[in-house]
Amino acid sequence: MSGSPRGSWATVPADEERYRPLYARVLGLRFVNPGGVLCFLFFEGAVALAALLALAELVTWWAVLILPATVAAMVKLNDMVAAMVVRSAALVPEQERDRFRRQMEPAVGRVRVDWVTHSVPGVVVAASPVPHATRAVRERQGHPDPRHVVGERNGGPGPRPTDRDPLA
Repeated sequence: MSGSPRGSWATVPADEERYRPLYARVLGLRFVNPGGVLCFLFFEGAVALAALLALAELVTWWAVLILPATVAAMVKLNDMVAAMVVRSAALVPEQERDRFRRQMEPAVGRVRVDWVTHSVPGVVVAASPVPHATRAVRERQGHPDPRHVVGERNGGPGPRPTDRDPLA
């Protein structure tokens, strides 16, 4: 395949073309550049898989020819899609690319969180996105009814001695 002209979109220089695996050269891949191991898996792996499926009588022996050809067609299709993506990205002006890069930079900052202190010992306060959540919302989120947590303050039954935290 020495006579195939390379366009300006080729990612592999012409002098390095001869060092590429035979599978990539036969398919004429320009944007997808699989290494030797991946080319081995694409071709010989597909042949071995088809042979195993044929030996297990799950497919006919035609699969030994069809499966590697299908894998090669998918690799070539992937290369063609990569070519279209590169060409469409090249049409975007440099100013738009810079604006996109600025928008995609992560924003890093610091925030100070003040701890809420309570005068009721042994009460765990959970943060809620809504300051005055209704009882049904608290129950759905798994928060207990505040009347049962601080029952002595509200006139209800207080915590039982077995419910108290042994570390408190």
